[in-house]
Amino acid sequence: MELEVRHLRALCAIADTGSLRKAARQLGMTQPSLTTQLRRIENTVGGRLFSREVTGSRPTPLGRSVLCRARPIVAEMNALVDEVRLEAGQTADARLRIGSTGSRAVVGWLRRLRARYPDADTTIHIDVSANALLQMVAANQLDVAFVHEVEGAPLRVPEGVERRVLVEREPQFVALAETHPAAARPVVRLAELAADQWMVDPSVDGEGPGLRRVLAAAGLNPRVVYGDYLTAADLVASGEVVTPCQPTARSRQGVAVRPLHGDPLTVRLFLASRAVPAARTGADGSAPDAVVRTGAIEPAPDRESGVPVDVGATASGAPLDVDALFGDLADAYFEIAWASVAYRQWLVRNESPLLRLQEPPTRDELDILGLAGPAEVS
Repeated sequence: MELEVRHLRALCAIADTGSLRKAARQLGMTQPSLTTQLRRIENTVGGRLFSREVTGSRPTPLGRSVLCRARPIVAEMNALVDEVRLEAGQTADARLRIGSTGSRAVVGWLRRLRARYPDADTTIHIDVSANALLQMVAANQLDVAFVHEVEGAPLRVPEGVERRVLVEREPQFVALAETHPAAARPVVRLAELAADQWMVDPSVDGEGPGLRRVLAAAGLNPRVVYGDYLTAADLVASGEVVTPCQPTARSRQGVAVRPLHGDPLTVRLFLASRAVPAARTGADGSAPDAVVRTGAIEPAPDRESGVPVDVGATASGAPLDVDALFGDLADAYFEIAWASVAYRQWLVRNESPLLRLQEPPTRDELDILGLAGPAEVS
């Protein structure tokens, strides 16, 4: 069998969805047909491309190598079809493709985007791997992606991708059983969890190395096991494990979410997009001063020309207003952050730049948080 573009599309769909069943549905095939097709593709390349696990299908090292070559080919074919349609007078429907690592802010972000672009076909792709999402942005498979980068474990940002930083240094909290002795306190010290078994998801880029680095710096060496965050709640509630978690995480029955003393675990949140067109540079060829909301744009120039790549449009060719997308994301993120009492207190105590996006908290709100301090004397 000779490999065709449809085979490469199938491999990308399996990798993107993490499931043969979901990929088959996306491709309009039956699962047995896709399974047979995958088997023939693997026979052709001479090795397994995906490992079948309880949590889904994950690329093998050979699979990752094939996908790195397949994604640009699929993206180029998609671009070719769109260009041909435009030349033939068949204007493509407006499409906005966003991606994200898991975040409770995504729902509010989607709501705002659909209000801003009511006629656009807006889709969301969720992946625990930030590096995979960045590659999809670079390959023009996503217009933008909201990702987090673990401190001490930098992501592999492809050339031609720029970043707009939403939060430079956000603390990661810890999820532990409500019956855990440390759960009785509002802030937990790492030393109080020295005897616990920690669990991290190996699919989350940088999470394992970042946690081990922090534990080692604190002189701790607890057992670290691997698992899936989507199914971790029961293990946490039973007291089997403790896990790092986002400060916006919602407490579940039997599970307590607490800040860590000194914020030893942190991440950087940013929105990734393809670099702005070279035409947007100043008359003298210099880049404009571009500071968006809470963070500055960090462009990645093309390796050969040294100028930003001209890809500032959606898949349908419509102009892409990344500043507006970033603003909607910032508003959605603040909304979900402010709804978390523990994170709200952290934001106020640390005078987070996120607070600058909204009206400053009133004295009554600060008083409810216990952060108002003594009343001013008139």
